[in-house]
Amino acid sequence: MSRGIPAPVPSADTSADGTGVSRVPLLALCVTEITSWGVLYYAFPVLSQAVTRDTGWSTAAITAAFSASLVMAALGGIPVGRALDRHGPRVLMTGGSVLAVVAVLAVAAAPNLWTFTAAWLLAGVAMSAVLYQPAFAALTRYYAPHHLGALTTLTLVAGLASTVFAPLTDALSSHLSWRGVYLVLVAVLAVVTVPLHLLALRRPWPPPPETAPDRPRRPHGRTRASVSGTVRSRPFLLLATALTLSAFAMYAVVINLIPLLTSRGATSATAAWALGLGGIGQVTGRLGYRVLVRRTSVRARTVWILALSAATTAALAAIPGPVALLIAIAFLAGTTRGIATLLQATAVSDRWGTASYGALSGILAAPITTATAVSPFAGAALAAGLGGYPRMFLVLTFAAVLAAALAAGTAPARTTTRHRSAALPTRPAARLAPHKRRSET
Repeated sequence: MSRGIPAPVPSADTSADGTGVSRVPLLALCVTEITSWGVLYYAFPVLSQAVTRDTGWSTAAITAAFSASLVMAALGGIPVGRALDRHGPRVLMTGGSVLAVVAVLAVAAAPNLWTFTAAWLLAGVAMSAVLYQPAFAALTRYYAPHHLGALTTLTLVAGLASTVFAPLTDALSSHLSWRGVYLVLVAVLAVVTVPLHLLALRRPWPPPPETAPDRPRRPHGRTRASVSGTVRSRPFLLLATALTLSAFAMYAVVINLIPLLTSRGATSATAAWALGLGGIGQVTGRLGYRVLVRRTSVRARTVWILALSAATTAALAAIPGPVALLIAIAFLAGTTRGIATLLQATAVSDRWGTASYGALSGILAAPITTATAVSPFAGAALAAGLGGYPRMFLVLTFAAVLAAALAAGTAPARTTTRHRSAALPTRPAARLAPHKRRSET
């Protein structure tokens, strides 16, 4: 075995499917993603009214602080992705978990709005190191070329974060102040995420598949040059623009779905159920993504998914009822959101491989996360300025249609033809674990 190449994974630490890849990182990240999303993201909307009542700070001000954390997470994802490519996820995600604990403690103890905002900005830095992007990067490298199954499992399980933590946070808030609730939640965050990231991610960080087993590892300078060239390429710029526009439209729809439905005669309870069914639709979409990958090219599925999102947004804008039909459309819109999560997770590896996945996905995610953060405010402002939610949804439709049109140019030359995803190899030899192939050279 040559120097610098990780040792083979012991057979006792392998999965039962014959791929020779340990399930431990996947299982650990499923647990830590549920917990991190639940504490850092989903607890806030449940507690926001209590924060306002207790402190006197306006809802707009505390929501702006929370949105600023998402923007900070988007910006932090770029250097985190680069560092993860080089060093692996263990130190970054463990450090991110520790920082998240400190940040949530600061949120709970904040004596004024400025401190509250600063604490959320710190939480945003932690989010960049513990939420989906670093987890996607870790699984893509650990499980290549079978990473699509791992990514699907992670998004399916992590999708339960709101199901677990929203009711838990609400139940705690009936007995404790919002500060007390955050103290309980931060204890859960510390006990669950820090040790799991520290212990479960300690396996050797494999080199990129493009460098193993028979190709020399590229110098870091060449890797950075390759990333820079990819980022400046027309397909990457179009991809970033298309996914950003689509994310803006999708999440503005989510936030403003309830007022749209109530303006068309639905009760608040019915509208809430419609939003919840959209969440079930997300899980349904993710379950079917592997079939979609087998039957479509990279470019085709990107265009069709974004086009379907545009179609559901247009339907919500144009169809006045009945309410049951609107609920069915909301479910279909949720399905497209669920697929879009995996579409973004595999966008880089399907087009440019996994060698610089962390760096490229961090850069790609930055504008998408920023658009997601500002979409609630922008959607509400559009509705007020245009005179109603149907017109606002019509504007979102135009953004989604433009996203689908731009997606037609997002495939590099080698992926323009119909083919199977790299996550679904066709040759039997590809089922050998990457670790085993390296050990045999």
